[in-house]
Amino acid sequence: MTGSGPKLGVLLLVAVLLQTVVVTITVLHFTSALNSMKETFARSSVSCLTGSDLQSVTAVRGDPCWQVTQQLHLLIEKSLSQRYQRRISSAVRDEVSRVLPSLVMEDRASPRPKVAAHVTGSFVSKLERDGGVSAAVPAGRRVQGQKISWWEGQKGLAFLQDVQLLDGELVVSHPGLYYVYAQTYFRHTHSLEENSEEAEDRGKPLLQYVYKKVNSYPVPILLMKTSRTSCWSRGSDFSLHSAHQGGLFPLTTGDRLFVTVTNASAVDMDEKSSFFGAFLIS
Repeated sequence: MTGSGPKLGVLLLVAVLLQTVVVTITVLHFTSALNSMKETFARSSVSCLTGSDLQSVTAVRGDPCWQVTQQLHLLIEKSLSQRYQRRISSAVRDEVSRVLPSLVMEDRASPRPKVAAHVTGSFVSKLERDGGVSAAVPAGRRVQGQKISWWEGQKGLAFLQDVQLLDGELVVSHPGLYYVYAQTYFRHTHSLEENSEEAEDRGKPLLQYVYKKVNSYPVPILLMKTSRTSCWSRGSDFSLHSAHQGGLFPLTTGDRLFVTVTNASAVDMDEKSSFFGAFLIS
């Protein structure tokens, strides 16, 4: 019994050493095999890129070369798309700035407020037109014609955007260069028995005026005027004549615009025929 103890210990030690050697050899073998697989995959992936024509790769989804080339194509397309998009945007902006520099300057500057007004004719009774105090310009103001005060600013085609309509006058809220326009449509109805007054009116010209009132000057300033010579046929039931004008004018805050005509009672106040407006240019 005493001699068998050392022999058993030696056998156990030898078994442990053999097991250690086997495990070590196994680990080294798998490590070498793994490194070989990695190197082979890397070489095969790089070899996909060494060809002169990437499109010649066989389109097999399981092939590593197909996966590499697909990812590469997507990356190239995305990079080129972003680069060309920036270049095209810059080229377009440069061309626009060369042709229309004001547009680019406006884009870079603070946004300009949208200021505009378009008022249209509003139907009122003839008694209100003739007898209304606001329909005629007060004497002593050195204004020709009768002021049209029955404009519509909210309904139908009319609108007011940062501009007020007070007593038939457009009140400017922002200073700048404005385009001002006006059109009046005259409808003269003939009676069966024409009196001397109607005969006299038949030969008079129809005039339209656009005035501006400013706080620093007591008298309204004439901006535009236009006229139409009326030649009314006696055989017709009525005659139609239109007067239109427009122009650019610098206006300041508080300026008021209004329209006068020589015969306000003959104006056809349909919204598509008679209108008046202004909008900010710069």
